Amino acid sequence: MENKMKFEEAMAQLEAAVARLEGGSLGLDDAIAEYERAVGLVKICNERLRDAEQRVRLLTEGADGSVSDMPFGGVNED
Repeated sequence: MENKMKFEEAMAQLEAAVARLEGGSLGLDDAIAEYERAVGLVKICNERLRDAEQRVRLLTEGADGSVSDMPFGGVNED
């Protein structure tokens, strides 16, 4: 599985794997292999989300190291 896969691609493949598993037409060996593949895709998705969170945190961190809570897009949600 490609380690530099984009989040959206990994998520789409994960959704397809879940659909195949839920379909019930896979044999035991194929289902286990598909499950292992899905676990790898979950890891990729989590890694991409952590990376994105870190990038956002770096962008919103103040000079003193404090992180300010801002609504997404910097718009007041009131």
